[in-house]
Amino acid sequence: MNSTAIFWPMIAHVALVYAVYALISRRRIAAIKAGTATAGQFRENEVEPPESRFVRNNLANQFELPVLFHSACVALFVTGAATWPAIALAWLFVASRYVHAAIHVTTNRIRHRRPVFVIGFVSLALMWFWLALHLAGLV
Repeated sequence: MNSTAIFWPMIAHVALVYAVYALISRRRIAAIKAGTATAGQFRENEVEPPESRFVRNNLANQFELPVLFHSACVALFVTGAATWPAIALAWLFVASRYVHAAIHVTTNRIRHRRPVFVIGFVSLALMWFWLALHLAGLV
């Protein structure tokens, strides 16, 4: 497998981030048009209307754990550890982010969202473990 394949899950995650940005923009514009928000309140970003609150929270989520994901992908590539197990884990992480985002910006049910988050959390931990094993010469 080509080690550059590790970049496709990264690109897929970036696409998700752009989609969430587009969604928050649409929801904020709709809130302004509905009269439940004013454009000025987004300047300070202190008060988020209910229509876009979950989306804003999800957008913040896309810059928390995924920072470790992108770092892991680059480290795996640079060290030559971006083999099929690492790439499969990267895709699992990104798939979990898509499902997590879909739940977060719709129903936001914790009992559905948390297990999906845990899948991504564990897959990312395993990516870092794979990198450590590779650096130790064990794989």
